[in-house]
Amino acid sequence: MIVDEGSNPFEVGCACEIFGISRRAEVGFEPYQLTVVTPGRRTSMRDGMFSIGASGRLADVTSADMVIVPNRPNVDRPSRPAVLAAIRRAHDRGIRLVGLCTGAFTLAEAGVLDKRRATVHWQLADEFRRRFPAVSLEPDVLFVDDGDVLTSAGSAAALDLGLHIVRRDHGAEVANHVGRRLVFAAFRDGGQQQFVEQPLPPPTLDSLAPALAWARERLHLRLTVEDLARQAHMTPGTLHRRFRREVGVTPLTWLTTQRVALACRLIEQGASGIESVAHHAGLGTGANLRSVFRKHMGLNPSDYRKRFVAGGVR
Repeated sequence: MIVDEGSNPFEVGCACEIFGISRRAEVGFEPYQLTVVTPGRRTSMRDGMFSIGASGRLADVTSADMVIVPNRPNVDRPSRPAVLAAIRRAHDRGIRLVGLCTGAFTLAEAGVLDKRRATVHWQLADEFRRRFPAVSLEPDVLFVDDGDVLTSAGSAAALDLGLHIVRRDHGAEVANHVGRRLVFAAFRDGGQQQFVEQPLPPPTLDSLAPALAWARERLHLRLTVEDLARQAHMTPGTLHRRFRREVGVTPLTWLTTQRVALACRLIEQGASGIESVAHHAGLGTGANLRSVFRKHMGLNPSDYRKRFVAGGVR
């Protein structure tokens, strides 16, 4: 991870928590070895709040398998030429590049986002489009996985993208372990909106949490919005509004993401046959599972099994 002048400590901290974790009993191995590098001996963080002295130097990027580029809230300040050159060299080697929040500006300034998909914090979308018209910006989503270049929206979306990368590299079970350690949901699809439509209400006794827990235990059933509404003791219309306000997505979108997460776990645990996985995850047929899985995970269930299950396809 490259940290440069003015970097936001929140996104830096997110990356350290996700990719800097040491070997833990619940995971059983060390998923990543993170090195923080800086262009100089000491680097001032956002608004000069403090400075850091990293253990690595910019030259260490040449041996990396993944590079997290600097985020910089002051996007009008150009990146250092040495940082941009290091990013270009990594891109030329085919290394995965990750931009958290305003890191998309750094990637675009390095010229590696031209004709590629990306996202950025919604407040900066117009400025980004003005400066980098060759980039296909998707301003309303949490993160964009464009293969070897990944970008996230603001602040907490860095956790979403980080956990997505863990899930992509090591499977849903490891991502769930990391998410639980962070006390953060380990499966928020990148296509979800960056922000809810209304401010979150104060905590109340009629939270949706009991209904969500009830649904998670019954994902194999043909649950409908009406079923959820009855369990939450409200009309379907009220449920839909509450979901948009409190969860940020529609009830059906939430159900689908939960079912895909369950399908991932079933595959990793060795469930035999696509039809069986589809049935137990509440996704109906194998054909529907393949379609939904490809949309949410970017690959087929059989490819997922090859990647994360010893013994390959069954």
